[in-house]
Formats: sequence, structure tokens, C-alpha cells
Amino acid sequence: MSGYGDLLRTRGVARIIAAQLTARFPSGMLSLAYLLHIEGVFDSYGAAGLVLAATSVGQAVAGPLTSRWMGVWGMRPVIALTMAVCAASMATIAFVTLPLWAYMLVGLVGGLAYPPIQPAVRTIYPKMVTSKQLTPLFAVDASAQEIIWIAGPVITTFVATQVSTIAAIVLAGAFLVGGGLWFLASPELGRVRIPRSKRAFGVVLKRPPVLLSTVVGFLLVASCAAIEASVVANFGEEGAEAGVVLAIWAVGSLIGGLAFGHVPIGPWALARRMAVVFVGGAAAMFFLDFWGLAITLLIAGAGIAPALAVMFAIVSASVKFSDTAEAYGWVGTGQLIGAALGSAVAGFLIDGFGATGGFAAGAGFALAGTLIAVAFKRAHPDLRGRDASPLPDTEPVRLPVS
Repeated sequence: MSGYGDLLRTRGVARIIAAQLTARFPSGMLSLAYLLHIEGVFDSYGAAGLVLAATSVGQAVAGPLTSRWMGVWGMRPVIALTMAVCAASMATIAFVTLPLWAYMLVGLVGGLAYPPIQPAVRTIYPKMVTSKQLTPLFAVDASAQEIIWIAGPVITTFVATQVSTIAAIVLAGAFLVGGGLWFLASPELGRVRIPRSKRAFGVVLKRPPVLLSTVVGFLLVASCAAIEASVVANFGEEGAEAGVVLAIWAVGSLIGGLAFGHVPIGPWALARRMAVVFVGGAAAMFFLDFWGLAITLLIAGAGIAPALAVMFAIVSASVKFSDTAEAYGWVGTGQLIGAALGSAVAGFLIDGFGATGGFAAGAGFALAGTLIAVAFKRAHPDLRGRDASPLPDTEPVRLPVS
């Protein structure tokens, strides 16, 4: 663990991790805040689901696009503009009474304008630390983001029930703007400039590690979404046990990320970590009591952050620096689609077979991710003893004629 202490003492690392986590905190708040608010307006979870779906579609579409824009106009202008539009959409949903279609339109615009802070920070990381520190930094980042999923829903539920759903949305907006401004003030954004990509939009997906990370990330997050829905269904919406079990699950991910952060990334790394998620998720089907789920999901969680850290590292090591932001945007889009699909599939199976059906869906997604990681092992770079930094952008240099 001393290595992590040295890493966090590296100039700017602790600050930029804290700033980007604060700015991204609404990721763990907004869906639940919108769900509770729109359900209160229309007395319909179906209506709330439509608004959430529109917001998620916007985020999925915008991820690679706004990330690529940072190479054209710079990180600060793109993040500032998208942050302003996203905050305005959140304020509109909170304070303006609209018909359902208008809420959906505003949610779509807010999703399209969700600031690309995650791709930005993961593009900056290789310029802040040494090559040996980069993989552990990705592990710390993947582990630290579990704080968003542990604390975000708890804070949102407390504020929405004890104050109001409007206050919950406003608080999410405060994190977005406050954290976003803190992130924009980071000197690293001025020191790092993303070169304009010379490749067509989407071409980066032809890089096998990027496509592998996008597909496996999609399946990993689909598994997580199915498991989350199953835990809630198992204990009921009012049961405190569900929140505790989900927190234990997230803590398992945080511990796993820190424990495996220094392990060299070989070609089997992603498959092994996905296998851990599968084993824990599959065991959860047979242990539906509190302690049974706490233990099995602690095991499953131990593979989540390590798997994400591997995806971040192999993407970084496989693309040119000018393409890193777009590549991470595609990975994020895959994860957003996975979250929506995982919840939907789990919902149908929970209706038909109870929580066991939802856990089966989660295990199935994790198994598919494991098998794909095994089948396409050749697309997985071997980073043992190798620098995980992006490939340099090179171009011909004109020499003076003597």
C-alpha cells in the first residue's frame, strides 16, 4: 500500500482525483433523483423510466462525440459548455412543470450535454505520472469511483425523502457545477492538450483492445445493473438490507481494485477478473438471505474495479494520444447501454422468476464477458514490463534545405 501513498503524493494526483470524483458524483445521484421526482409528478414509474431512458440515450450518443471535440476545441471549453447546458437541463426538470414529452426532451438534451470529465481525466493521467505508476493510478481511479455508487444513492434518498425531490436534483447540480469548476481550475488541463485526431470518427473502434474493452465493459455493467435490481427486488424497496448489501458489494470492488492495482497485466488479466465477477454473481442465486448475499457479492465486487482498471490500461496502451478521449468515450457508451439493458432484462426475469431470475441474468452477462475475454485473448495486449502510456502522435518534420 506504500506505493499508493507515493502515488497520491505525486504532484496534482490527489487533487485531480478528488475534483473529478466530485464533478462525476451526480452519476450516482441523478437517475434516482429523476426517478423519484418524475414519479411524484405523474404518479407513474413508467413515465419516470421514459425520462431516464431519454437521458441515458443522450449520454450514450454524446460520449464519444464530446470526447472527440476536446481534441478540436480543447478540454476546458468543451467541459464548460456541456456543464452549463447539463446544469440548465437539471434545473428545468427540477423547477418547471412540463408534459411528459417535454421532460423527455429536456432529459435527452441533458444527457447529450453530460460533461466528458471521465474521458478527460483518463487522458490526462498518463501525462501526470511515470509509466510504472500509470496502471496503479487506473486501479485507484476505478476503486475510488465506487464512492460515487456507495454514497450517491444514499444521499439522494435521504434528501429526496427528508427534504424534497427538487432539493435532491439541485444538490446533484451543485456537485456537477462545483466539482466541474474545481476540475476546470486544475492546472493539468492547461498543461495537457489533446491533439486533433487525424482519423475519422469511430475508426478507433477498429483497434482490437478498444473494441474488446467496449464489449466486455458493456457486459460487466449489464451484470452489475442486473445484480443491483435483483438485490432491491429481493429485500424490497423499503428494506434497509438492500442498501447495506449494495454498499458491501461496492466496498468489495474498492478493496479488489486496491489489492490488484500493482499486479502486472498479462493477456489473461481481463478474463480472470471477469471470472471472479461471474463466480460471485452465480453463487448469489443460491444464497438470498442477507449474509449469503453479502458474502457472495463481496466476492463478485472484488473483480469489478480490477476489470475496469484493466480495460482503462489496455485502451491507453493501444491508441495514439489524440484518440484516447474518443476511445474512452466509446467504452463509456458501452457501459451506459449495458446499464440500461441489464436493468431491463433483469426486470423481466424478476417479474417472471423473482430475484433469482435477476441474479441469473447478472451471472449470464458476467459469463458472456468472461468467455469473450477468453476467446479474444489475442486482442488483449500483454503489459507485463511494458509502458501503459498512449502511443505518441507522430508526424513528418520538415527539415530546412541548406
